[in-house]
Amino acid sequence: MRPTPALAAGGRTVANLLSATEWMLPSPASQVHTISVLPSQSPTPGHEFAFSNLTTSLGNGGGKGLAAGSPRFHVVRDDLLHPLANGNKPRKLDALLPLLRCRGATDIVTCGGCQSAHAAAVAVHCAEWGIRPHILLRGEQLDIPTGYNLISLMFGNVTYASRSVYAQRDEMLYEHATKIAGSNGTVMWADDIIGEDLVVDEDTTDGNGSRRVMIVKEGAGSVQALLGVMRLVEYLSGLTLFGQDEKVHIVVDSGTGTTAVGLALGAVCLGLQWRVTAVMLADTLERYRQQEKSLVSDFEKLYPGIFHGMVGNDTHCSLVQWVERFSPRRFGKVLDGEIMMCRHIAQQTGILLDPMYTLSAWEHAVDLCRRDSEAKVVMIHTGGTLGLFGLAQRYSPQFTTGSD
Repeated sequence: MRPTPALAAGGRTVANLLSATEWMLPSPASQVHTISVLPSQSPTPGHEFAFSNLTTSLGNGGGKGLAAGSPRFHVVRDDLLHPLANGNKPRKLDALLPLLRCRGATDIVTCGGCQSAHAAAVAVHCAEWGIRPHILLRGEQLDIPTGYNLISLMFGNVTYASRSVYAQRDEMLYEHATKIAGSNGTVMWADDIIGEDLVVDEDTTDGNGSRRVMIVKEGAGSVQALLGVMRLVEYLSGLTLFGQDEKVHIVVDSGTGTTAVGLALGAVCLGLQWRVTAVMLADTLERYRQQEKSLVSDFEKLYPGIFHGMVGNDTHCSLVQWVERFSPRRFGKVLDGEIMMCRHIAQQTGILLDPMYTLSAWEHAVDLCRRDSEAKVVMIHTGGTLGLFGLAQRYSPQFTTGSD
């Protein structure tokens, strides 16, 4: 599929839509680092490659001599967006949270695992915006302290639920939101207010102190979440490094798949020659394709004319190329050598990856830059940094430096 600019009736474009949106982040900017892939210089088994961060080395004489002729790729450092809520989480909340506040939200209820980056991001940004967050956390080891108990310690309003209860998460979310709202309050799903009437409320209170409780599903997989990711695409396309006419191959790890769909949809609507490869981590190919179809369909309904006929009638055509990670496994499982590889990359580049999420995208970016000479390979660093707290507890021997 070759994307072309999408024009709505009356000349409305996705650029018009993005410029008219109220954002949480003051700027869409993100640092971009360039990584050179070098022949292995380490005797440690399993280290197939060595790396050099050209972003810093080019400033002091070019770094390692082998870097000049080596394959390279670029890393969009969204992991640096916020000290706690980094990566794709602020991107998804970028347009969603302002809309909820405009609709008078006094409280937001969401859910996630005990090490959920989504839960942490909602707690942090709601606190910053003066909205009370309520986080429902689940997990099979709730009695064991984890890195994400910082949500409870610092932000409060945390309710723990067992895995069996979490199976009915929508019912649980609504029930909890109803309790918070009380008899005089109102409860709404975030997706329900992203509809026909997007006029900002002049009066964001009911005048009687009642509470307006908004429910955000786990992962914030909604159309409004797509807009924040599309805003990132627009920003990247304006950089000299890429440009409007560059061929770019984006790689991203995928939990819900929302970020990948937002990247691909943004590229298509902006008329960019960009491809998006998403590494599937938490579901089947069929479910990811269903999620993509659902998000694109919802986008078309809410913003008719901006995206129309781009995919065509071919049911096999997809905006996103969904791929398995190099070593498929059950979600949450870490394989031998992966934590060591993350340490190896951190020591050589200063970029912190985690073995469950971002390492998968890094591996594909390395492979693509060695094979694809026609396009610039770009990895979106989606965060995952705080997940290392929980991993350090589960795999404590591998986080011991020893004689290193």
